[in-house]
Amino acid sequence: MNPAGQQTPPGLTVIVPCYNEAEIVGRFCAELTDVLERLDLSWRVCFIDDGSTDATLQCLNALATADRRIRVYSLSRNFGHQVALSAGLDVTAGAPVVMMDADLQHPPALIPQMVALWRSGCDVVSAVRQDTEDASWFKTATANAFYRLINRLGETPIVPGAADFCLLSARAHQAICAMPERHRFLRGMVSWIGFNRTYLPFQAPRRSAGQSKYTTLKMVSLAVDALFSFSAAPMRMATRCGLALLIPGALYFLYILVRYVALDDFVRGWGSLIGTLMIIGGVQLMFIGMVGEYLARIFEESKRRPLYFFKQTPGDGED
Repeated sequence: MNPAGQQTPPGLTVIVPCYNEAEIVGRFCAELTDVLERLDLSWRVCFIDDGSTDATLQCLNALATADRRIRVYSLSRNFGHQVALSAGLDVTAGAPVVMMDADLQHPPALIPQMVALWRSGCDVVSAVRQDTEDASWFKTATANAFYRLINRLGETPIVPGAADFCLLSARAHQAICAMPERHRFLRGMVSWIGFNRTYLPFQAPRRSAGQSKYTTLKMVSLAVDALFSFSAAPMRMATRCGLALLIPGALYFLYILVRYVALDDFVRGWGSLIGTLMIIGGVQLMFIGMVGEYLARIFEESKRRPLYFFKQTPGDGED
């Protein structure tokens, strides 16, 4: 306790979002605490239950009862992985943190190396996934395509494979908490803050139990959030494509006019005309949709709704 009677913050806090991980959360916690016990600093683990529909919350409450250094928060519904991580960052503000998943594909054994790099002066230590044992070719190909696209169009470089498994110093943590946007892409936000950063490569093991919660639809949604949150390039593409269509269209109109005046030859090309109009109309609708994505995000931000609600905070599950 400090002189003001407040509890001294731990040297390190581990934030772990969980969604339907009852099969593996006990094993994960055992491996994690075994690693943390060997560190020469105080620690705590903050689990964020993301509205699980299985026995995950009950398992977490049992772990918290057995070890007072484990704290459990539960969201009122499933808000998504990025929001669950953000909730963990909010409730642990002021402490150095490690963000990681509970599926053991983020190996707890890397934490001592991350702590050593942090103590050497790095504000952000990002674990970079080199490969995943059970990753399908489709997931690997789409992930590579996503990183190429976001780095080509975006203004904030995103290191391929540097997911949300990272250590943030207290000031880097505070900087992330100062970013209140609703559409969260934390790996982009971590890159954007610009503090001293280093990378730690690792091989992700096969998932031990359960199934990945990132479905193809959720991956696409995350990619869209990343693109529209960190790049205005799609809107600029509308201008460029508009010019690309306007110039040949004007030249074609001039060609028709010259033939009509000089040769009294009216070229009948209804098929090509309709095809051209359909192409132009399709491009216009596509870019109207892109503008709509930005407007929808402005609309969501303007409502200023809370990002999440808790139905349980530490202590509630122990009564």
